[in-house]
Amino acid sequence: MTDHPPATGILAGKTALVMGLANKYGIAWPIGQAFHAAGARVAFTHLNERVERDVNKLTAELPGTTSYQCNVDNDDELDALADRVTTDLEKIDILVHAIAYAPADEMKNRFLETTREGFRIAHNTSVYSLIAAARHFVPLMPDGGSIITLSYLGADRAFPRYNVMGVAKAALESTVRYLALDLGEQKIRVNAISAGPVRSFSARGIPGFDEMMDVAADRAAIKGRLDPAQLGSTAVFLASDGAAAITGETLFVDGGYHAVGM
Repeated sequence: MTDHPPATGILAGKTALVMGLANKYGIAWPIGQAFHAAGARVAFTHLNERVERDVNKLTAELPGTTSYQCNVDNDDELDALADRVTTDLEKIDILVHAIAYAPADEMKNRFLETTREGFRIAHNTSVYSLIAAARHFVPLMPDGGSIITLSYLGADRAFPRYNVMGVAKAALESTVRYLALDLGEQKIRVNAISAGPVRSFSARGIPGFDEMMDVAADRAAIKGRLDPAQLGSTAVFLASDGAAAITGETLFVDGGYHAVGM
């Protein structure tokens, strides 16, 4: 990596690895931007060569950042990533897991028609990858740190056509609690941000997503659509020393939509 940002800001002196960058529409990007602005040294991961050009254009906008290719479904690629991060960064303080996937057909059909393979894929990529990533990068967090993942209200409530992804998000939030218990003695905090609907790369595959955004914007306590930059600000807080006693938590960033009955 090239020189990292000057050591100023709430995350000065910290190093962050943000997994799951695809393009500027994904939640990984505003989180990485916020970390960089807060003084952290930032590295990203991306899935494959198909998205590499877009990713490289983005990282060029943030001096001192780079991105490594990694498919979290492949243990060999996770091993290789851990080796490269160890060489390039030596240690990390912040790990962000911004990765989720379910086959498109699983989101179009009735939940009753969820296939065994679709269920396996959704949970492997969206949930188990957090465990696998933590196992690989916790050894690079000798001074403690913060692990953050992304969830959605569909973990708690049934949304039309969110289907198996809602079940995967519920499993993800449970995974956060178990990892928090496991890693607490190492001063590593594990939390989830439950974001309101954001027009991200992965959200495009959810049928009726625009309607979900409109309903949330209209019914939330704080009206209007969620600004992705607000998710970045929340991630900075969770990564900072100000959140030193917060772990095992799912923090809603949705304008209060989750708390409103009608």
